[in-house]
Amino acid sequence: MSTTRSPAASSRLPRFLLLLAVFLCAACGLVYELALTALGSYLIGNSVMQTSVVLSVMVFAMGIGSLAAKPLRRRAVGAFALVEGLLALVGGLSVLALYAAFAWLRVYTPAMIVIALVVGILIGAEIPLLMTMLQRIRRQEAGGAVADMFAVDYIGALVGGLCFPLLLLPTFGQLKGALVVGVVNAVAGVIVVLWIFRKEMRRVVRTALLAGVAGVLAVLTGAYVLADDIEISARQRLYRDPIIHSETTPYQDIVVTRSSAFTGEPDLRLFLNGDLQFSSVDEYRYHEALVHPGLSGERSSVLVLGGGDGLALREVLRYEDVEEVTLVDLDPAMTRLADSFAPLRGLNDGAMDDPRVTVRNTDAFTWLRDVDRRYDAVLIDFPDPDTAALAKLYSVEFFHLLRGALAPGSSVVVQGGSPFFAPKSYWSVVATLRAAGYATTEYQVDVPSFGNWGFVLAAPDGGEPPEARLAENPPPLRFLDEAVLEAATVFPVDRRPQDVRASTLMDPVILEYSRHEWQAY
Repeated sequence: MSTTRSPAASSRLPRFLLLLAVFLCAACGLVYELALTALGSYLIGNSVMQTSVVLSVMVFAMGIGSLAAKPLRRRAVGAFALVEGLLALVGGLSVLALYAAFAWLRVYTPAMIVIALVVGILIGAEIPLLMTMLQRIRRQEAGGAVADMFAVDYIGALVGGLCFPLLLLPTFGQLKGALVVGVVNAVAGVIVVLWIFRKEMRRVVRTALLAGVAGVLAVLTGAYVLADDIEISARQRLYRDPIIHSETTPYQDIVVTRSSAFTGEPDLRLFLNGDLQFSSVDEYRYHEALVHPGLSGERSSVLVLGGGDGLALREVLRYEDVEEVTLVDLDPAMTRLADSFAPLRGLNDGAMDDPRVTVRNTDAFTWLRDVDRRYDAVLIDFPDPDTAALAKLYSVEFFHLLRGALAPGSSVVVQGGSPFFAPKSYWSVVATLRAAGYATTEYQVDVPSFGNWGFVLAAPDGGEPPEARLAENPPPLRFLDEAVLEAATVFPVDRRPQDVRASTLMDPVILEYSRHEWQAY
């Protein structure tokens, strides 16, 4: 009886290993794309534009790469190993290089386009070479081979897309995460393939390719070791004051700085994705204006949307007759920082630990769709709507959802941005609230670290605009009193209501208003 193995049986392991390499390389390629779009959203904002540019450039470059790989098919194994080594190096270092370009050279967008182009060309070159190698292992009908290849490729892309936010970002962060993926790419794309076809290659070629991938792994490993120091140096370059805390979460880049203000007292500042959220020197002006006009009536139950730093919460808790407060903030890292980071905890007076407080780390839009109770007062302290994710929180649909969480006679206060620096954005918030059926009263105050800043007091039952006033016996305030609040409702002639549109999910005009206005500053 013959024990000779059939060609199909002898090709199963090499074929499986090659398809495994396809799977891993596809996962790595998608992670590179996601890393570039996420970094651009953090550093530049305008996530829709960043995603559009990166994806369109990379897809275009993939077409170029596929055509460029056609003459390389005669030496498919060596060409593929070279392509994957370069892709692991460029893709692995891409986030680090772009962060450095943004911090030191201020040429982020041109650098991003170049890197997206190079990565796209290398990814595009993979499929023709892989298809040639797959057919070398075992000849099969072209349609079946294409189906097998793309099925594995797409599944790999799915896994890579899920691993990026769920595993890589939480575990390694953006810089180190890309470097780790580069290592996986080098091992999967070079070593596995060289092992499968080791007998078909001359020793000198195989040795040269292995030496090359060893060099790539050495560079990526060295960059991984130095990544923290590089990130600290680059990040500090972006901020005037010393950084005392920084972290990148799946949702945002959080930075806290501290210095001595002109008054001689410490100046603690929080930045989210590079945008200033508060300065401890004058944040009380902002938070008193946000909170206290909204708590002038019934306030036994209060809802705070946003405000993960706990500073609005601190003002709410100063009222002894407040029985319960629900704080909804998307990022658990932000609320955890407010509770555990001593400088921030000292500023918010340990508000997160108050037994009256319940914290929900979830998307406010989604949370409102399922809310099953009503609140006497709602304070909305979201960042300015300069991304699509934030623009939906300033939409007619969002404020309609909010009505389901409002008790009869309740009040709402929304931070609306700057009537001076971004008047169209501010008055669009007002128009959006009115389109959702609210009666509004607008007011604005001066916060030195921000400049002129505006708020909107709204009542959900329409009718007469609500009166901007303080409670009969408010807690001692450092900035706001009845006279200041009354004056705050008067806008100068050049900052009075403008002809702007309400913002909706399908037509987020506030996003365009915000981008265009803040770009001028």
